Amino acid sequence: MKPKIHPDYLECKVTCGCGNSFLTRSTRKEIHVEVCSSCHPFYTGKQKFVDTAGRIEKFNRKYAAKGAGRAAPAPADAPSTAEG
Repeated sequence: MKPKIHPDYLECKVTCGCGNSFLTRSTRKEIHVEVCSSCHPFYTGKQKFVDTAGRIEKFNRKYAAKGAGRAAPAPADAPSTAEG
């Protein structure tokens, strides 16, 4: 390896949003994460409910105006109203 081109590899403190912290090594001194292995649903087996009501309302407001002008397509098995 060439000298003086690689960053310093320091001891790093990782802090999770749940309050858990642990030490590892990295080029950064501190790392803040939202989810760690002690609070992630895959590792704990517990489902974490996230407030998605605001996201759903935002989605409905955003796409309600765009979808209002279009007519819904008729089902394929419905009888047609045009005579011919």
